[in-house]
Amino acid sequence: MACDHFRPSFFFILLITLSSITGNTIQADARHLLESALPEIPLPQIPTLPKPELPTLPKPELPTLSKPELPTLPKPELPTLPKPELPGLTKPELPALSKAELPKPEIPELPKPQIPELQKHEIPTLPKLELPILPKPELPKLPELPKFPELPKLTLPEVPISP
Repeated sequence: MACDHFRPSFFFILLITLSSITGNTIQADARHLLESALPEIPLPQIPTLPKPELPTLPKPELPTLSKPELPTLPKPELPTLPKPELPGLTKPELPALSKAELPKPEIPELPKPQIPELQKHEIPTLPKLELPILPKPELPKLPELPKFPELPKLTLPEVPISP
């Protein structure tokens, strides 16, 4: 029973190996064909045929024609017409109109209104305030930082070489 289970995979592996073998042989055969020298084959000689000669045809001569002369026509002249004259028009005169005098309206004079006088209030004056003069503030001095101690230089330990 176990033998039947492995047969399809065995045939699959066998197919892959055989196809890779045949692929190499085809490439090798192609390389051998490229490297091999081909035998020289003599070319067949083709006989030369004589060229046919065509008869020369005479060139046709065209008859020369004289230039046709066009009859001259008289130039048309336009008849001159007299300039039309417009009849003179007189300007109509307008009759003079008399200016109508309108009576001027009389405006009665009105008495001037009296404005009552208002009492002037006195604004009390405030004494000027004097600001006290303050001294300039001084910043306190910062204390000096302690110097950083110098650290000794580190050296790498030497690894003994075994003989």
